[in-house]
Amino acid sequence: MNKMRIVFYKSTRVPVCDFLDAMGRQDQAKVLACLKSIEDLGFDSPRVQFRQIRGKLWEIKMHTANTGYRFFYVSLHRDTLVLLHAYKKQSQKAPNKEIAIAEKRLLEVLKNESYYIK
Repeated sequence: MNKMRIVFYKSTRVPVCDFLDAMGRQDQAKVLACLKSIEDLGFDSPRVQFRQIRGKLWEIKMHTANTGYRFFYVSLHRDTLVLLHAYKKQSQKAPNKEIAIAEKRLLEVLKNESYYIK
């Protein structure tokens, strides 16, 4: 089993890192542990769910004691996940506004794919 590589979408800032930095310490520790688990175990990682949103846009679902978080990503070359956008879950369906942000970033990543593949 190959290890998975998680990288972050980057423009003038790194929005998913900004999101993580703004989290409470307990939630942040849990989410970072889930991401580490994905790197180590790939799609067999426990405590998270993967779901296709549309096309190449996918979502990772995570739960903490207090709430749920969603991370949108695109998979490049089977072993690299680029985290595009994250938000705190507040309803059953992914809000269109959040999907639109992720899709815009997805197009940028696909256009500059070589930047994310090392």
